Amino acid sequence: MIQRQGPGFTVLYRWRLREGKEQQFVEAWSRVTERLLAQGGSLGSRLHRGPDGWWYGYAQWPSAKAREDAFAGTPGDPEASRKMDEAVVERLPELVLEPVADYLVLPRGAGA
Repeated sequence: MIQRQGPGFTVLYRWRLREGKEQQFVEAWSRVTERLLAQGGSLGSRLHRGPDGWWYGYAQWPSAKAREDAFAGTPGDPEASRKMDEAVVERLPELVLEPVADYLVLPRGAGA
């Protein structure tokens, strides 16, 4: 029997940013992420710009409830949240990704 390991709840966010606001967005994302990690709800996140010009953020949570609790009420860093929103020109709906277990199978004789 295979048991799942790692986060049970991963969310993909996608944004198109206003020209010249990329650094502001990245700094604000970092501040928000640090706050969520410090509060103990988040398991971590990644942010990168794709070749299509969209920005992608992946956030991992132990559960949907942990994520909901982290965003309930007042944001932990309202100024950073405001700066993120100000930088966004378009946002696609977030996607919840199923947790997956990745297995790499190497050809015979490779690796080691």
